[in-house]
Amino acid sequence: MKKIIVAGAGASGMTAAIAASSEGAEVLLLEHKDRIGKKILSTGNGRCNFTNTSQEPVCYHSDNPGFPWKIVEKFNARDVISFFLQLGVYSKNRNGYLYPNSDQASAVLDALRMELERLKVEIRTETHCREIRPGKKGFTVLTDQGNFRADKVILAAGSKAAPSTGSDGSGYDLAKMLGHRIVPVLPALVQLRCRGDFFKSLAGVRADGSVSVWSEDVCIARDRGEIQLTNYGISGIPVFQVSRYASRLIYEKKEAYAVLDFMPDFTYEQMNAFLRARAQSRPEKTAGQFLIGLFHRKLSDFWIKAAGISGEKKAGTFTDADFAALCAWIKNMKVYITGTNSFEQAQVCRGGVDTREVDPDTLESLYVPGLYFAGEILDVDGMCGGYNLTFAWASGYTAGKSAARGISKSEEKRAYAQD
Repeated sequence: MKKIIVAGAGASGMTAAIAASSEGAEVLLLEHKDRIGKKILSTGNGRCNFTNTSQEPVCYHSDNPGFPWKIVEKFNARDVISFFLQLGVYSKNRNGYLYPNSDQASAVLDALRMELERLKVEIRTETHCREIRPGKKGFTVLTDQGNFRADKVILAAGSKAAPSTGSDGSGYDLAKMLGHRIVPVLPALVQLRCRGDFFKSLAGVRADGSVSVWSEDVCIARDRGEIQLTNYGISGIPVFQVSRYASRLIYEKKEAYAVLDFMPDFTYEQMNAFLRARAQSRPEKTAGQFLIGLFHRKLSDFWIKAAGISGEKKAGTFTDADFAALCAWIKNMKVYITGTNSFEQAQVCRGGVDTREVDPDTLESLYVPGLYFAGEILDVDGMCGGYNLTFAWASGYTAGKSAARGISKSEEKRAYAQD
């Protein structure tokens, strides 16, 4: 019977332990926090959006672009739904976003814990992995609670996002000690901090629109949805979706700015014509009243002032320059990005173990036979909407099954060379 150690008891680590144990392996699951799966409880605002029926390669990112999809294809959304249904989690579908029917993230965690118990997986919490030492016959994992032997090791120690839940980046050090390169780890799915004192007056505003990230007059990424304005910058799902690109630009010390469009269904010309017709319809309205009913009052007041229009000026007397200035602010509000919020606020990270050094079929290290990776420790990050958890389940399942089944590809090559 193979002995497998899984380092890290988050979403991918628990799935890896279940997959390996279901193949007949003896599994030891190590977790340095006082309980397992803490991060799952905070996903989906406590409801756990655990996968999404809309799956495409563009939903996943990596410096090695084709890598994530090779993993997700092997254990897709349908497989995830089936996996959890077997564990007792009946799902509900909200426009492709899958949640447990109870709307409780704790239900997903409890189902995983009960399955670990059923499979008799040994779990040790408050156990910090200090080093993973490969030997001629397996591995020795050194921890602050003693040393443990295993035939295979799965490193699923998470990223640096939300460190209070256990993802403190310690897994990167373990991977580096074993010779692996770490792609720079930066916050992703995170709020963006922007320059400008006016943000304080706009704090709390939520408005539909599009946000794009630019550098040197080139659009790097764009998304659309509800934009949230804060006292330090911008937030909301569309901001999260493009934040990984802004994060990298800031890391590389390049200019980064965002363009906010609060009427993305209108062209500039259509917006200009729309405002002119609005002014013609009610020419007696003051500038301060002109945009009421169209935009949030805080935004309206800010744009009127920024456009250099007196609040008492009548709409019927607006000049071409007034309309042009208002259109520019509504359709092309440019804000300079100074940074992101910290890892504490980030949902995931971009960067991690270089996936070019990992076998995409098995998730085994190409450097250390018998060492496997799963989850956020890898240089893979997904969009909002259940994609990061999908990759966690898929990579954990793949690593667990691969570690438990037969000899690895690298061992086969070594045996063939010796023959």
